[in-house]
Amino acid sequence: QVQLVESGGGLVQPGGSLRLLCAASGNIYRIYRMGWYRQAPGKSRELVARSAPDGSADYADSVKGRFTISRDNAKKTVHLQMNSLKPEDTAVYYCNSDTLSGIDYWGQGTQVTVSS
Repeated sequence: QVQLVESGGGLVQPGGSLRLLCAASGNIYRIYRMGWYRQAPGKSRELVARSAPDGSADYADSVKGRFTISRDNAKKTVHLQMNSLKPEDTAVYYCNSDTLSGIDYWGQGTQVTVSS
């Protein structure tokens, strides 16, 4: 089992920044990719950004140029730096990790609200 704990969400004004942190524990040797998903009210969960062990990353088109994912393989943590936030970024953000065998693990989620 892998446990994921997120922190860093909150309320921010449009144009502001937030930094999310996810820390993994448990059988961390099983972790392959680490990343972030989000789910807004009434919408399905979507990929925001994901990092592979070699440092390569994928981003949703809607966050490219504004969000940056960074990963510490030794500490098994992953950060999401979110800049130039927009009201449409409001959602619950979930940390995710997967294994080479295709098992997904999820954190409990952290709320990000972008509003004036």
